[in-house]
Amino acid sequence: MKAIAAVLDKRGENAFQTIVLMLKVLSYGRADAFAIATPKSFNVKNSLEGFTAEDFKSSVALGHVFVKVLAQDTLQTINVGATALIFDGRVYHPRIEFPAEFIRQGLQTGGGLNTAENLIRKFDGSFAFAIAEDEKLIVGRDALGLYPLYYGENNNVFAIASERKALWKIGVKKAESFSPGHVLIANKNMFKTKLAKKPKGFVRPASLEEAVEKLQELLMQSHFERTANLGEVAVAFSGGLDSSLTALLAKKAGVNVHLIHVSLENQPETRQAEEAARLLGLPLHKYLYSEGDVENVLPKVLWCVESPDPLKTSIGIPFYWAVERASELGFKVLLAGQGADELFGGYRRYLTLYSRFGSESAERAMARDILSLYEDNFERDAKICSFHNVELRLPFASYPLVEFALSLPLNLKIGGEGEILRKFVLRKMAEKFGLPRQIAYKPKKAVQYATGVDKVLRKLAKRQNMPLKQYLERVFQKVLQNCSEE
Repeated sequence: MKAIAAVLDKRGENAFQTIVLMLKVLSYGRADAFAIATPKSFNVKNSLEGFTAEDFKSSVALGHVFVKVLAQDTLQTINVGATALIFDGRVYHPRIEFPAEFIRQGLQTGGGLNTAENLIRKFDGSFAFAIAEDEKLIVGRDALGLYPLYYGENNNVFAIASERKALWKIGVKKAESFSPGHVLIANKNMFKTKLAKKPKGFVRPASLEEAVEKLQELLMQSHFERTANLGEVAVAFSGGLDSSLTALLAKKAGVNVHLIHVSLENQPETRQAEEAARLLGLPLHKYLYSEGDVENVLPKVLWCVESPDPLKTSIGIPFYWAVERASELGFKVLLAGQGADELFGGYRRYLTLYSRFGSESAERAMARDILSLYEDNFERDAKICSFHNVELRLPFASYPLVEFALSLPLNLKIGGEGEILRKFVLRKMAEKFGLPRQIAYKPKKAVQYATGVDKVLRKLAKRQNMPLKQYLERVFQKVLQNCSEE
């Protein structure tokens, strides 16, 4: 687990130095091992200094920055004949510990493209992979886009990486997010993409009772799959519906659950989080921050998120604190409730669209948001976790659950005109499952407002006589300049 990179030199020159430069950026100086592979060679070292260009004479090269999260984790990098593969991430269903062996068998019988498509279609998980053949690169990403992956090109190279900064480092200025569930095939002349798997709704439930029962089944299954072989997990905890239900279901799955709550000082949400933790009977680790802490952590968060977007930044700061604290406490896996609002209609704007323009408008907005979750949420949070060597697992982002949510009619997501009835079916399911009613029906307040971070960011921008977006852009450019000078 950590990061992957791949490069194809369009000029036919040795890609070794380029892949080393990318891996150096992706490692942040911290890794248990590095792997570099070309179609005919493969090696693993404890540091990048151990590799030499003479061992890798190819215009196509793959790289893996490896960090052992769980005791059984191993490098998923192999060579099969004149083909090399790197795989990074986690498969939740059907459960498989060593996906590279599945891929090895596919490469031996069906070739790189067929193997790539089958891998995406068969498995639900958070992963990405790259296959190197003679002057050809094949790349794929899980169907929901839980594992961050980007691609781009310039006159000299075509490349992919787990973070944009690795592409920027080698002169690829426009780094695009790789479409989930797709396979990309590139050679020195062109590249093309092909859809392998995309979530879609299935038969709609006949009643609220049927929907509640199915939702409970899918959520419980997702939590079992994402806590398998774990003794303990941390949960990013606000005390609201999504994080409390995540904690309760993880507890029911049989693991020891610790709640991580972060906020600025003197926020009412902290008292509510304390009460929710008491009702759940789970240990709460509470950390409170100051305005100065927001200013100090801002450059680090922008470097992780790789964007000066105000919304991503204001959400990314409290999440960064939660991951940082989880890491300091020794937790290797963090659960979070991201995705629930998009899946079940939690945002106020859905209610506004429904009230003004009708159900079709609200349903289209929800479906659009579900399919763009990878760019809006998953990539941001996964990169923050990767920076701290913590593995992020999102129980609401399971493939069957996403398909189920896409099938739900609007009246099961927004159960009436009231604010509190957003996420109607999820609240009903949570109450039936045993979540205390005062948590199950707690009105939503977005994390950037509940923690006070958005207010502080605007205050910092105002001190500089700038709009927030301009202020963040200025700080972001300084971060990029400092990184380019290193």
